[in-house]
Amino acid sequence: MKFKIDRSSGKKTALCTLIALVLLFLDQITKLLAQYFLKDAPYDARRIDIIPGWISLEYMENPAIAFGIGTGNHPFMVAVTVLTAILIVLIIVLVYAVFRKNLPVRMSLAIIEAGAIGNFIDRLCVFDASGQRVVRDFVNLSRFHFGVCNIADFCITLGAVMLIFIILFIGPRAVFPLKKEWREQAKREESEHETK
Repeated sequence: MKFKIDRSSGKKTALCTLIALVLLFLDQITKLLAQYFLKDAPYDARRIDIIPGWISLEYMENPAIAFGIGTGNHPFMVAVTVLTAILIVLIIVLVYAVFRKNLPVRMSLAIIEAGAIGNFIDRLCVFDASGQRVVRDFVNLSRFHFGVCNIADFCITLGAVMLIFIILFIGPRAVFPLKKEWREQAKREESEHETK
């Protein structure tokens, strides 16, 4: 019995891993830079306008999840941390086992994974002055009603949007396949299934 090595699958796995690692590095280095340059800066230098009135850099330590949910609720935050760890493992299984042949899904999950691990690292390793575990945020998008966030938050949001788009439109198994060939393939597969 001969075993065929799928080299393209290995390259796709390496690509997804590289994407996750690069985004994770960007998240951690930007948080570190924001903490170093903005946290203890003089009052008039703690905010850097990128697009005045719209986007600014402003360091904050968030002891909760998005929009302050869970502030002061220690059991809730412990549960969030445990669920995040489970989610990280689940995404690894999805990327490397379940969706081995679906590169767009794997890439979107790799982006989500980078964000989840980035904020998970903060929750485990970063403490505020009172000893409370926090996530470092520094991109102020309050004008967009998005609050103050970080690269990890952008990764999670972007990955989720990509995943929804893929599920809805990309490939023959999509809900609404965009390409004619995907729609035709879906019809063929459906008719083959009905004849069995």
